[in-house]
Amino acid sequence: MRLSSVLLTSPHSTKSIEQKTLFLLHNSTKLNHLLQIHAFTIKTSLDQSNFILAKFLCQLFSCSSSKNLPYARSLFDRIPSPDTFIWNSMIRAYLNAQNPRKSISLFSQMRIREDIVIDSFSLSLVLQACGRSVNDRNGKRIHTHVWKLGFLSDLFVQTALIEMYAKCGTLDTAEKVLDEMCEPDLVSYNVMLAEYVRVGEIELARRLFDKMPEKDLVSWNTLIHGFTTAGSIGDARQLFDTRRESNEALRLFQEMQLANVKPDKVTMVCVLSACGELGALNMGKMIHEYIERNRIEVDLKLGTSLVDMYAKCGDIANSLEVFNKMGLKDVLTWSAMIIGLANHGFAELSLDHFSKMISEGFKPNGVTFVGVLSACNHAGLVGMGWKYFRSMSDIHQIEPKIEHYGCMVDLLCRAGRLNEARELIRSMPFSPDAVVWRALLGGCRIHKNIELAEEAAVNLLQLEPQVDGNYILLSNVYSEAKSWDKKLAPGSSSIEVNNGAYEFIADDESHPKIAEVS
Repeated sequence: MRLSSVLLTSPHSTKSIEQKTLFLLHNSTKLNHLLQIHAFTIKTSLDQSNFILAKFLCQLFSCSSSKNLPYARSLFDRIPSPDTFIWNSMIRAYLNAQNPRKSISLFSQMRIREDIVIDSFSLSLVLQACGRSVNDRNGKRIHTHVWKLGFLSDLFVQTALIEMYAKCGTLDTAEKVLDEMCEPDLVSYNVMLAEYVRVGEIELARRLFDKMPEKDLVSWNTLIHGFTTAGSIGDARQLFDTRRESNEALRLFQEMQLANVKPDKVTMVCVLSACGELGALNMGKMIHEYIERNRIEVDLKLGTSLVDMYAKCGDIANSLEVFNKMGLKDVLTWSAMIIGLANHGFAELSLDHFSKMISEGFKPNGVTFVGVLSACNHAGLVGMGWKYFRSMSDIHQIEPKIEHYGCMVDLLCRAGRLNEARELIRSMPFSPDAVVWRALLGGCRIHKNIELAEEAAVNLLQLEPQVDGNYILLSNVYSEAKSWDKKLAPGSSSIEVNNGAYEFIADDESHPKIAEVS
């Protein structure tokens, strides 16, 4: 029996027919059934109902978005007054069909309609389209509309802005959007993390991962994949083992609770460490509550573990509260607090704690100075950074390691002092690693220094010739500096790595990594 016959055997009230139509739409997954239902809606004038049409389009797209798109578009164009939901459905359909330019064009038409209200979903979709088409010019225009329409604090729109700017190669703007979010959620962090990994900014990805207040399986897998892609198999394995061991620690603790076995301080220190590594803030709070409820003494190790756990999970208020209540502290306690404050943007407070630590007679170690230099980096304090860096060997008899040089190079590059950063790299008592060269290359991208960028790229590609993100980063340097015109016709630039030449040619799509560098 045809579907239209089923509908016509129902009582002939409009409401009853509409309900039957909605029921059949909901349960129809085949195109020929949907076309029959559409014909029936035309016959009964139900095609005048935006609600029915919206449901029809959703079911049509669920069958096959790209295949049925021309039919859906012809239907859409005949709707006298499509509502916001229908506009959004069409924009999303083009996006899913890998046609972001059509999504952007449709949004432009939607925007000039006075009878249509643009909502956060509309803006999120078109920002995704701008990112996928690598069109930051349109993206910036949409950002202006976001501001005008009052959606700057909308979580979904903010996350879409992060993704759009990152995909368009302007990571610094994406970072700014994330930093300005009042309460970024796990999705926002994961989007930024994935974009860092995509362009090969593994060190930035690791820093973001470490400061995320919460992590899920996606977060861990993204960074593990990033390390693997970058050839850092050891780091990938270490991260994998950390997650496995941390999960095991939490599982054992939960089993102890179920078995009414009272954990000792050593157990709680291990579990708090696992919570910090996993970003499991709620579990960490439960353990803290258990400690307080059972009146367990918070000694040096347990207190330091609580400070570190809260800091790694992004709960700086509780980290400071535990720290301030501790009667006895050591260099590990101070370092955990200093690093936690630095990683979460409290640079001045971090440096104040370092000064207080020194005044109270504690001797800092290399870990402490990673926190101190990170604080200077986050706040752009170049002079203070140099002061603390030099004091390591001059005052505290600590020889700077690769991570300390990396912090200083990153600080100098972000401040635009690229030649100073290059001189520091040359003065290093050991060979600079990929992190250092990537920091210099990233600074060259921001400040449009082609000459130093090519030097950094040669060294970086010697260390990591298989990492696609490095080629993308170099490509972005040329693009942002608008230097394609300086190349020989038809516009090319080449660098030599490991006796091999790598050439970038304007408008050439034959390069094996064209998908990554375009």
